[in-house]
Amino acid sequence: MAVVSMAASLPTFTSRNLNSPSHHRWSTLSIRASASSTCEGVELTEGIGNLPKVVLTSPHGSEAEVYLFGGCVTSWKIPNGKDILFVRPDAVFNGQKPISGGIPHCFPQFGPGKIQQHGFARNMNWTVVDSDNAEGKPVVTFELKDNTYSRSMWDFSFQAFLSTELVVTNTDKKAFSFSTALHTYFRASITGTAVTGLKGCKTLNKELDPQNPQEGTEDRDVVTFPGFVDSVYLDAPNELLLENGLGDKVSIKNSNWSDAVLWNPHTQMEACYRDFVCVENAKINEVQLQPEQSWTATQHLSIA
Repeated sequence: MAVVSMAASLPTFTSRNLNSPSHHRWSTLSIRASASSTCEGVELTEGIGNLPKVVLTSPHGSEAEVYLFGGCVTSWKIPNGKDILFVRPDAVFNGQKPISGGIPHCFPQFGPGKIQQHGFARNMNWTVVDSDNAEGKPVVTFELKDNTYSRSMWDFSFQAFLSTELVVTNTDKKAFSFSTALHTYFRASITGTAVTGLKGCKTLNKELDPQNPQEGTEDRDVVTFPGFVDSVYLDAPNELLLENGLGDKVSIKNSNWSDAVLWNPHTQMEACYRDFVCVENAKINEVQLQPEQSWTATQHLSIA
């Protein structure tokens, strides 16, 4: 069996604490297939398309929402009411197609490959297994387990927990490998958007040919988005700074996400490309896990 948790098993995903006025981190999220109970600051309610979602609210006014379908974080509002995340206007909330925007997580594959684009975890229903309120911090744990649908593509037994910490544990009797990423969409004014911290990184530029990216080295102190951008940054630093062109500076910190991805589709997505940018933590080279081994990575977003 393969256990993946965002703070426990399968690809785990780290959320942020919602009660800090200076950091506005999501609360921990884990994913598990079980019934759930809620507590103060945690509400299970109905979202768009009648899909269930969890709303996390801090006493300081920050708020986040997570859809059980895909374990997708679709909103992170700081106390002044600004939503730092972006959901595309063409996003579909029908439980059939992955939600386009917010923070989808890609598992057990990032990008094109042997199975569907970005894997199947963002196209399955997660279950709330636990909720808590620790010192005013609402915390929710979600879980995803293998089923007939996932095994039709990836024949391993696994358990996944979603939280700000992604933990993948191999609970199978045989080894497996995976790649993964947090495909985070940030609300932005693309002409004023800039990312700092990538100078000196080896790059894989997918602009001309996604299947055969051009290798290079980033020589800019500040990366901007004057046109189409689809670049992988290998061995990226554990903190990047995003200026979203709307007056916000977002610190993107991580541990054990070795790579970063910048993406904006430019005129390929005419309706909304001006309004968002994707700055993604990723693990491009496949991680290999033997039975009972685990892999953990965390992401921490805060207002700088």
